[in-house]
Amino acid sequence: MTSIAPVRVEAPVVPAGPAPVKQPSKGRKGLVMTLVLAVTAIFWISPLALLVITAVRPLADFIGNGPLSWPDTFTWTNFKDAWGIGNFATTYRNSALLALLKVPLGVAISAMLGYALAKLRMKFRRTVMFTVFLGLTIPIYIAIVPVFIMMRSAGATDSLFGLIGPYLAFGIPFEVLVLQSFFRQIPDEIIEAAKVDGAGDWRIFFTIILPLSTPALVTVAILDAVATWNEFLFALILLNSDANKTIPVGLLNFQGQFANNNTGLAAGILIAVVPILIAYTLLQRWIVGGLTAGSLKG
Repeated sequence: MTSIAPVRVEAPVVPAGPAPVKQPSKGRKGLVMTLVLAVTAIFWISPLALLVITAVRPLADFIGNGPLSWPDTFTWTNFKDAWGIGNFATTYRNSALLALLKVPLGVAISAMLGYALAKLRMKFRRTVMFTVFLGLTIPIYIAIVPVFIMMRSAGATDSLFGLIGPYLAFGIPFEVLVLQSFFRQIPDEIIEAAKVDGAGDWRIFFTIILPLSTPALVTVAILDAVATWNEFLFALILLNSDANKTIPVGLLNFQGQFANNNTGLAAGILIAVVPILIAYTLLQRWIVGGLTAGSLKG
């Protein structure tokens, strides 16, 4: 019996291609970008840091060593004095009450109007949309006198409830712009399927649209709350008594009394902005996520 010799199989020779191009190192570029961002962050945070340092130092130390020096001692007396001068116990309550009343109402109206403009077939939709967005082009300064005359005729001056109307009028256009842009990204197939199952427009809006739009709704609510908390001009013109003043108007109490007391004034400003800083720190992911969520849906 003859044996069969094993066959030796050789791998085919593949011609060597060109050597891979070595990518340039990104370490140096990343380091430079990090340094640039760090310097920019320090530049932007420096006013807040200077405000905090000024608020916790004695006035004599501020005058003797200058505003840019590190304090020799720290004190909380400035905050106690500023709390009384600024009447923050009253202004905090008024600003919080105004935000709790206005923000949910404004977001609800804007959500319904934004959904109607984005998804419902209705007559004169473009005209309504143009009219609403026209409010974004009207400066608040040219509307002060007409609004004051209307509010005085209605007997709504010097009242927190009287501020809700002007706040809604100037806040709704931006909120509708954000929400209707988000609603447009929701697939029409979802709404059509709900209609086939017998759901009406209101049921679709409350059970489908609102749950899907939580990021955008939270973002709009946060931005509206910050704008309401910081609003100054309407509150200054329409509110007269100390019992109804909001925080921005209450800061005017420091004028004259703290003309040379820079540390007390810094403490008052810090008391006024602390809620806004906390809100942005804790909810910034909602703000960024809500503003970009609509662009990521397809």
